[in-house]
Amino acid sequence: MAFGIGLIGAGGNQKLRHIPGFREIDDVEVVNVVNRSRESSERVAAEWDIPRVSDSVEELLADPDVDAVSIGTWPYMHLDYTRAALEAGKHVLCEARMATNATEAEAMLAVSQQHPDLVSQLVPAPFDFRLGKTIKRLCEDGSLGSILEVHLTLLNGSGLDESGPLHWRHRSDYSGHNMMQLGIFNETIQRWLGDTARVTAHARTFVPSRVDEGTGERYSIVIPDSLGIFADMANGARCTYRVSAVTEGAPQPPSIDIYGSEGRLHWRFGDTGEWGRHGDDLQEIHPDPGTAHGWQVEADFINSVRNGAPVTLTNFADGVRYMRFTDAVWESWNTGQSREIEPLQRA
Repeated sequence: MAFGIGLIGAGGNQKLRHIPGFREIDDVEVVNVVNRSRESSERVAAEWDIPRVSDSVEELLADPDVDAVSIGTWPYMHLDYTRAALEAGKHVLCEARMATNATEAEAMLAVSQQHPDLVSQLVPAPFDFRLGKTIKRLCEDGSLGSILEVHLTLLNGSGLDESGPLHWRHRSDYSGHNMMQLGIFNETIQRWLGDTARVTAHARTFVPSRVDEGTGERYSIVIPDSLGIFADMANGARCTYRVSAVTEGAPQPPSIDIYGSEGRLHWRFGDTGEWGRHGDDLQEIHPDPGTAHGWQVEADFINSVRNGAPVTLTNFADGVRYMRFTDAVWESWNTGQSREIEPLQRA
């Protein structure tokens, strides 16, 4: 009998990535779906030939043919649905961002640890599947010397139009402390260079309200659209973040620059980059043999379930780490004070 996947939420990434990804794996079938309404669930089921539709998450979790769930809701429901799924004996693949705040993320980690026989995985930041392991190696093997500074530049004008629609990412009741694309890029930096120890943040919300197309009413926005962070990393490096959605005409694409005592590295969105030792010309970064891959999130998840492969992209402990960073940034911005980040001991 095929391994059954149940979908909780059926939004963009489920349809773009997860359903096609699961369908490519032998003896894996998407067997049930529950979305925000019966009508939307039935539309997704018809489009993707999913045999069953549930009217509630509880009904889907009671389906004996569902062996694992893919949670594709907004962050505010990730804790509740992860806990319910694990307690029902289902493996969990949960969309990022992990939760609305670090407290919820820590609760998700705790419940996953209570069910060590079940796989709990977060959808990983996908930006460095080609070069990530090579960049991590260059940062660790002395090629760049001691890492001194890291600079993230993530500037665009996507949020400048005040007449644009209200998105769930603008709503703290849905997204919590997650701000723009900060978390997903911090996850990438964390993957290469380890944890952040301390942050000092300043932020502004230049577009303070938008119209909710569902109600026609104006919604007040507290999530910033312009953010700057000075951070100290556990490895001793200093990291600067410039993140904005109101900088039309800013340099593109997003980039991460790493400066060491012996060399420097430039990575850009699209997973290309260059590196070189001081005094030498920069050279293109080529992935180390056997390290580059494309999107394989669903295959990795099933490999962990079937073969016990450890979850590396991305496990719940790493999710807690990036949510602690996100919380510290939120608290620093709102209090005007620097915030230390408690390290999470690695298993």
